[in-house]
Amino acid sequence: MLRRTFNMAALAVMIGMGSAVAQADDKTVVIGHFGNPTPMQLVAASDELSKATGYKIEWRKFQSGTDVIAAMASGDIKLAELGSSPFAIASTQGVDLQLFMISDGIGSAEALIARNGTGIEKIEDLKGKKVATPLGSTSHFSLMGALENAGVAASDVTVLGMSPDQIAAAWSQDQIDAAFIWEPVQSKIMVNGKMIIHAGQVTGKPTFDGWVVNREWGEQNKDFMTAFVKAIGKADDSYNSNPAAWTPDSPEVKTIADRTGAAAADIPVILKGYTFPSLKDQASDAWLGGAMAKNAAATAVFLVAQKKIPAALDDYSKFITTDYLNAAMK
Repeated sequence: MLRRTFNMAALAVMIGMGSAVAQADDKTVVIGHFGNPTPMQLVAASDELSKATGYKIEWRKFQSGTDVIAAMASGDIKLAELGSSPFAIASTQGVDLQLFMISDGIGSAEALIARNGTGIEKIEDLKGKKVATPLGSTSHFSLMGALENAGVAASDVTVLGMSPDQIAAAWSQDQIDAAFIWEPVQSKIMVNGKMIIHAGQVTGKPTFDGWVVNREWGEQNKDFMTAFVKAIGKADDSYNSNPAAWTPDSPEVKTIADRTGAAAADIPVILKGYTFPSLKDQASDAWLGGAMAKNAAATAVFLVAQKKIPAALDDYSKFITTDYLNAAMK
């Protein structure tokens, strides 16, 4: 679903478009998300945010970062989930977005899966093999980082750009040897494969999903932004405080299953593949307070090498804000 990639062609449409999401007649806010089985689904399933803000909330699921940015360009949405790779691309191209919150840090939720019978036991075994991943995505970023860390030249591996659906189809026909991918395809191909390494194990190449907002809209709707951060933070804290309580039979997991279509039995394991930093941690130097600007710069350098963008910026800090996190913690 190319969740974390960005359609460069959409830029011409995006720049300068700014129709309001919160319509004066019905005060509706459309929020884009990827349908991940994470704690934020509890907020989407409740009327908590509507009661706190007076806005009607519509949660709209998107299959890709490309689709998210196109919808923001058209004025349909101003606030959405977006992966670290498309965030770097969008900000490099001058799209007026700000990363204001971390949705999740990616660990085993994205992983390199080797098909049984290929003889792949470690990264070095990828030489001469066909490995699929959505190009420009966080999974692609992790794959190339894993190759680099293992001293494997990218030219020694055939990296195929495929969408998640294409990966699943190619896997079923034995057309690829391995794939670096996320759920739900990850679980499907694991039936005839095994995990070699996951994103959280790729040293020095962190990836994440973040929440981004159109800068102008966010500044005009500070109360809503603060309420949003509080609601998501509350759901994350609920999980972090007692993950063991989130069993397949728990109300939280059942709600997530209903919202996403994921099997309740799988959700506790999937949740362990992510990290959900507290608001305090997110505002610190380890996240939005410093490290994320450096992360965006490093990701941009990778994207330049992949010919996704012509050049990286010197500084990405203006595309990141801790204002709404700090307001939510007061």
